[in-house]
Order: sequence, then C-alpha cells, then structure tokens
Amino acid sequence: MFKTLATLINGQNARAEDRVRDAFAIELIDQKIRESEASLRAAKATLASLIQRQRSEEKQHAGLKNRINDLTKRAREALDNDREDLATEAARAIANMENELAVRSETLDRLDQKVVRLRTSIESGHRRIIDLKQGAIQARAVRREQNIQMQMTKTGVQNGSVEEAEELIARVLGRDDPFERSEILADINRDLEGGNLTDRMADAGFGSATRATADDVLARLKSSKK
Repeated sequence: MFKTLATLINGQNARAEDRVRDAFAIELIDQKIRESEASLRAAKATLASLIQRQRSEEKQHAGLKNRINDLTKRAREALDNDREDLATEAARAIANMENELAVRSETLDRLDQKVVRLRTSIESGHRRIIDLKQGAIQARAVRREQNIQMQMTKTGVQNGSVEEAEELIARVLGRDDPFERSEILADINRDLEGGNLTDRMADAGFGSATRATADDVLARLKSSKK
C-alpha cells in the first residue's frame, strides 16, 4: 500500500516538474547557456594559465640546457689543462642540472598534454554553445507561435466564435425593416376600416378628395396671390 502511494506521489511530482520545465523551458535554456558560457570562460582562464606556465617552463628548460652546455664545455677545457679538480666540481654541477632538466622535461610534457586536451575541450564547448544559441532562437520562435495559437484560442478565433459572429450578423441583416412593417400594418388597418376604399374612390373622382395633392397646393398658392 505504502509503495503504491509512494509511486503515485513520485509520479505526480515528476509530472509537476515536467509541467514547470515546459512552462519555463526558454528561461531554463537561457540559464543553461549562461552556465555553459561561464564554464567556458573559466576553462579559457585555466588554459591561459597553463600556457603561461608552459612558456615559463620552456624558458627555464632552455636556460638550463644552455648552462649545461656551457659548463660541459668549460669542464672539457679544465680537463685539457689538467685541472681535474675543477672538472670534477663541474661534473657534479652538470649532473644536478641534468636531473633538474629531466624533471622539467617531464613537466613540459605533462603541460603540453594538458594544454592540448583543454584546448580541444574548449573548442568543442564553444561549438556546442553556438549550437545551443541557435537552438534557443528556434525554441523562442516555436514558443512565440505557440503563444499566438493559445491567444487565438483564448479569444475564440479557433473556438467557433467567428462562425457565431457571422451568424449574428446574418440575423441582424436578415431582420425585417420595422418602419416598412409599420407602414404595412397601417395599410392593413386602413383596409379594415374602409380608409383605403375611400381614398381609391376619391382618387377615381367619386366624392371629395381625402388627401392633399400637388394640384390642390398649387391652386391654393395662386388664390393667395389675388
């Protein structure tokens, strides 16, 4: 029972973590790029220190070799001039310097290997960061598209609202004209009350006119001038 509950809780936590990672994917990508760039800068600083130490060791190695060659030459001259005491002392000094030269040679070899490995790692890391930045640009473009789609869905563009709005417009445009309808109703009422019949008979010359005409108005205007 407890194992089942623990499994369910772990699964829920994993899903929640996935949701958070999805929601903040762009921010996480940018953070990882910053961390990678910081690591790359640290690696470059280490490489610079190694190269500086390598150059220092090379100078000391070369200087030591020159001292050995010079002292060896002087020891031979001392032997040629029967100064074995000086030649023996020079030989001891040469032996010490040769031992030191061997140690410095090993140090130089190790430094060379470290410099090569670190330089290769830095070049690889630099290329990977470039790829990460390109991927981040693509991820931002995809996220912008997703946000636009979500916004369109939220505002109803993809939820049938367009069709609903078009239907409402069609209903408004398809409604009867209320003014025309009132006129029709008035005509119907006049017919029922005999009003239309009276007007038609008056227009036909039977009885006095029930409506003013242009001739009536003109005649009235002429009479008012007299």
